Amino acid sequence: MARLTGKTAVILGAASEGNMGQVTARLFASEGATVMVAGRHEEPLAKLAKEIGGHHALCDITSHAQVHALAKTATEKMGRVDSAINTTGWGLLSNLLETSEEELDQMAALQFKGVHHFLQAFVGTMKDQDPQGGSLITLSSATTKALINNHAAYIGTKRAAEAMIECVANDFGQFGIKANTVSPAFTESPMTAAGFATPGIVDAFLPKYPLGRLNTSEDVANACLWLCTDEAFVTGQNIQPNGGLTIRGNPQASEIEASVGAAMAKLQD
Repeated sequence: MARLTGKTAVILGAASEGNMGQVTARLFASEGATVMVAGRHEEPLAKLAKEIGGHHALCDITSHAQVHALAKTATEKMGRVDSAINTTGWGLLSNLLETSEEELDQMAALQFKGVHHFLQAFVGTMKDQDPQGGSLITLSSATTKALINNHAAYIGTKRAAEAMIECVANDFGQFGIKANTVSPAFTESPMTAAGFATPGIVDAFLPKYPLGRLNTSEDVANACLWLCTDEAFVTGQNIQPNGGLTIRGNPQASEIEASVGAAMAKLQD
């Protein structure tokens, strides 16, 4: 039997072709779940929902009203919400001294306030449904454990989200609610397309992974899947499906620059 037969899931941040939200939605549907995909763009969401036989809804995580409306709509359309996964994020690459107040406000709205909206809406839903309970996941980042240069605002808000998840796990476990974070590392996706296209970038990261390859979106989706099954007696944890990166740590700016420089020199030979 499929691992999520009879279960429902909401996946927020699934409006870009091939991103982690879409990969996760397809996996959950293949495992028997009824899935509602959500995000800011109607056309790709409608297309994906039709493909997986699910539902879609527009939602900007930075809007308190829209996130709470998403939780209500999901309950109305699917009867209940067994899992809710937030895959949104913005990989701002910016030196601390050069980060503008506007960028900081955008980052806080997306990765701090938005996560709070998400947790508030779906904790309320899972607490009040019958029977109570469910699994909440927000994607964090390996960079909160394996620091990388020029990501202070990004890492700071991701760490804040990890703390909020721990608070939810502590406060609402009594209602059968599990809450965890899942931390990808440098993953090929629409958000990282420019980085992967730069010669030498992957070469700088690859030696940092004990298992010998970068993690994929599928690795992340599989971690989310397990956390949303009844098999996972886990809450308040930060899961690292990234092949052991945190053992060795991310490459620093000087290492990345050297790797890119070497790759560019080879191309010019």
